[in-house]
Amino acid sequence: MTGRAHHIDITQEFLRRIGSIADKSGVEAYVVGGYVRDRILGREGTDVDIVVVGDGISFARTVAEEFGCTNVVLFEKFGTAMLPLAEGKIEFVTAREESYVPESRKPMVKKASLESDLTRRDFTVNALAASINGGTIGQVTDPFGGIADIREEILRTPLEPDRTFDDDPLRMMRALRFSSQLGFRIHQETLAGIVRKAERISIVSKERITEEFLKILRSPKPSVGLDLMNGTGLVKHVFPELAETVGVEQRKEYHHKDVFYHTLKVVDKICGTTENVWLRFVALVHDIAKPRTKAFKEGIGWTFHGHEDLGARMMKSVFRRMRLPMEKLPYVEKLVRLHLRPMVLVSEEVTDSAVRRLLFEAGEDIDDLMALARADITSGNPGRVTRYMENYDLVMEKMKEVEEKDRLRNWQPPVRGDEIMQVCALEPGPLVGVLKKKIEEAVLDGVIPNEHDAALRFLLAVKDDVLGQKPQE
Repeated sequence: MTGRAHHIDITQEFLRRIGSIADKSGVEAYVVGGYVRDRILGREGTDVDIVVVGDGISFARTVAEEFGCTNVVLFEKFGTAMLPLAEGKIEFVTAREESYVPESRKPMVKKASLESDLTRRDFTVNALAASINGGTIGQVTDPFGGIADIREEILRTPLEPDRTFDDDPLRMMRALRFSSQLGFRIHQETLAGIVRKAERISIVSKERITEEFLKILRSPKPSVGLDLMNGTGLVKHVFPELAETVGVEQRKEYHHKDVFYHTLKVVDKICGTTENVWLRFVALVHDIAKPRTKAFKEGIGWTFHGHEDLGARMMKSVFRRMRLPMEKLPYVEKLVRLHLRPMVLVSEEVTDSAVRRLLFEAGEDIDDLMALARADITSGNPGRVTRYMENYDLVMEKMKEVEEKDRLRNWQPPVRGDEIMQVCALEPGPLVGVLKKKIEEAVLDGVIPNEHDAALRFLLAVKDDVLGQKPQE
């Protein structure tokens, strides 16, 4: 199974030290998988996997002792251990082979040779092991032609694709992620295996699937992985709401004709301006409700009235199902709900009041909203794109003027609830909210400046009218 000899340069001092400990302990130790792949690609890795032919747990304890570490984490049932380092982490694994029953992800594990261990890896480009023992340091074991596949930029399974994906269906998502991250093409037989096995992804935990999904979104060009999700059928199981956008036609003056492919363009465009994965996620879901709001109007064409509001309301169930962090939900909901508002400002004569309201509602996320609005213009007409971008520049200038004057970002009411109660001799209740809303509207409409004294004078002027009304239930 071994091809011609290959070497990589093991420069990290901690790996050389671990190799020296392995020599003294009389065990074979190899750095494997992504670290070796990345070294061949000229990349630096921070997380290191070391396979030990022998007892990985015992060796991990020895290394921890030599390094003076007390925080080694042991998983004795699986024959693995993790040693956190300042630069990353090292995982020690006993060389093993696994066998599975079809309906389970819980393998039967037993010790094995290095080559048996490499056989169970996901892709040939990760089925590589470089020795860290003194006499053979840097020597690479490559039983499946992984180095050649790295050079040809191909992702291929070491065994039959069906067997590899049966063993761990998450590998299908990993294939898409590596294709997005590395720009590698998925081999035709491997791709066909993903299509055949796509439904099996449903036995994998939502947390593991979402971790790979977010790595696709963090990649340099997420559309690669997202398009593959659609092409392989995985999208129906991972993100069914996104699957609904495929083939949905829309007016093409401003966007790509198909909602799904328009969305992919928006995601790729936003990636040119931000590393924020949650803004990238907003770009992915901003039109998620278009299929559910689609209607045809004579003389206009396809319309999607209210898709921004419905899309925002859909986010909670998406977050729950995909086990996304709920603290990010308000940000995503807000930007989905507001994503059309900058376009409205561009389309009309921009009034101070309209700008104030958008600044007020977007708050500290206004810059992200404007970045999304720019990315959302995917028309094939360069003149139209240029015109809209110039209009957005004018809106940004207007926002800067209004912001400097009215300080509406991170809004705090100029007169707070406790002061309203004191001035109006009120107990806590709905009338306090009514008066606060009156002050807020007066500021947003430009009736009064965003200042305490002006707001207090306004309160004194309107309170009798409000208090004379029956409170809203």
